[in-house]
Amino acid sequence: MFDAVPAWPVAGSFAGGAGAVLLAWAIRERRGRPGVDWFLAVFAAQATWCFAYGTGLLVADPALRALLETATWLGIIWTGVTFLGFALEYTGRSDVVRSRLFATIVGFGLLSTTLLVTNSLHGAFWTDFGPDPAFGVETVSYALGPWAYLTVAAETVLVASAVFLLVDTLLSYGPLYRRESAAVALSPIPPGFALVAWALSLGPVPQLQLAPIMFVPHVLLDAYAFDRAEMFERNPTTSRAAERTAIDDLRDPIVALGLDHRVVRLNPAAEAVLGVGAETARDRPLADFLDLPVGVDEAETGASDGDADPDDGASRETVRIDAADAAGRRTYAVSVSRLTDPNETNVGYTVVLSDVTERERRRQQLEVLNRILRHNLRNDAGVVHGYGEILRDRLEDSELVRMADAVERRAGALAALGEKAGTVERLLAESDSAETDVRDLLKSVVADARDGATTVELVVEGGADGDSDWTTRVRPDALRAVVENTVENAVDHHDGEGVEREDGGAWVRVALRREGGNAEREADGDARFVLTVEDDGPGIPDHEVDAVESGRETALEHGSGLGLWVVAWGAAAVGADVEYADREPRGTRVTVSVRVVAAE
Repeated sequence: MFDAVPAWPVAGSFAGGAGAVLLAWAIRERRGRPGVDWFLAVFAAQATWCFAYGTGLLVADPALRALLETATWLGIIWTGVTFLGFALEYTGRSDVVRSRLFATIVGFGLLSTTLLVTNSLHGAFWTDFGPDPAFGVETVSYALGPWAYLTVAAETVLVASAVFLLVDTLLSYGPLYRRESAAVALSPIPPGFALVAWALSLGPVPQLQLAPIMFVPHVLLDAYAFDRAEMFERNPTTSRAAERTAIDDLRDPIVALGLDHRVVRLNPAAEAVLGVGAETARDRPLADFLDLPVGVDEAETGASDGDADPDDGASRETVRIDAADAAGRRTYAVSVSRLTDPNETNVGYTVVLSDVTERERRRQQLEVLNRILRHNLRNDAGVVHGYGEILRDRLEDSELVRMADAVERRAGALAALGEKAGTVERLLAESDSAETDVRDLLKSVVADARDGATTVELVVEGGADGDSDWTTRVRPDALRAVVENTVENAVDHHDGEGVEREDGGAWVRVALRREGGNAEREADGDARFVLTVEDDGPGIPDHEVDAVESGRETALEHGSGLGLWVVAWGAAAVGADVEYADREPRGTRVTVSVRVVAAE
């Protein structure tokens, strides 16, 4: 009956071996890329397995047949070892390949190879070896020894581990490596099941091993991964290396915690600051090495009173640490964030320590300097202003009166400078945004700026009283500082030679309009409030605008005061854009554009 059936097991085995050889030949030019050398070793083991078994099906000589069966088992032993090596290196875990654990796996392969070639002495792999033809080919039967079962079990575990790593890559990195990883992960399943079925003597013809034949779909899947999905052109090693670099190479200390707040990982910077090795710290509570100003859960949810940013899901506090690297006592900003898996499930926390020692020292120095400067300016300028006023009233010489008047005016300017310094201090401090009616804010500023010698007009383009169209969420103190100093600059620096009033006195026009969006869609990203302040004064010197726009004061670009700086810093605090332009026939036009942010 068997003679009527063609020798398809031989053809199938040779096809599996030929496919492995062809695929190895196709990827040989990629040598040096992660996983390629191991993949070539996988194909070598598979080709040995397939060709040895297929040739053995044609050989009746007992001695030669036993030798070919030994070669078959050699392919079985090393297919699992090399496939795991490929999976580790391809998925960015080459450090594991160099570890003692993988060395032990290779050692198992070497020991199994030694027992295999010396099987005639101990029978660890098989006994009772003899011919048992089926389907017209020279199949054999023998009793598997304990090491043979162990080898099949180890092969299954190694291949399953490799498949797990590839599937993990598929899930972790999404569509970037999905097709490649899926194809390579599925490819071991057909020959793997066939090998286990043969080892357990399952099926109607237990002496026939179908695993070499099942390498045909295996090779086809690998070929797809290599050719269609460009397997070695886009490698997950890149992503994993980027992850490691992002943590290990950062200068900021980073600690990864489990949900139980125990240390999972430290980067080298954290080891240096905390004075503990990663192995020593692992699986110990973070509190053993660092006293956070708040608990991890409290900090992560932003429940503390520290500097919290509700938009980034992290909470920040500062903590002082006696650095283990002899750098002295340093101040660190602590940022706690949730760690999530691809399904957005919370799996732990990251604690980032940012060294802010110099920043805090400068902040403290600026606070002291600003406080002293403001105090002295206010007191001393007040004294000078008072004496100047007395002198001006008592002197009769017109030249001396002019000089006393100049002293009084300069003292007033110094006092105003001190007040602006206080405004700067408030702008640089952190404060919360709030729902603000821009139109009402402008009305208040214009009302304060009006006096008998100044004409200040307010024009609101569009909208009627009672509309909610002029509301946005912004820092009101910063926006007020921008508007006040823009209007003050126009009033204080007017030279009395204006063209809008008959007497040449100071004239300022403040206009407000809304661009983009509408009242029903205040969250529209294109919606902005545009504030325009025009005057008919002498204009702002170019060097003062250049100093602010360049972000620095120099000997050649030196401003006469803090007004323009307050406008710039206030605009930065509210995310506004500021533009300065000349106005015809005379004066300056300042345009401030503020993005509309919907109320929470």
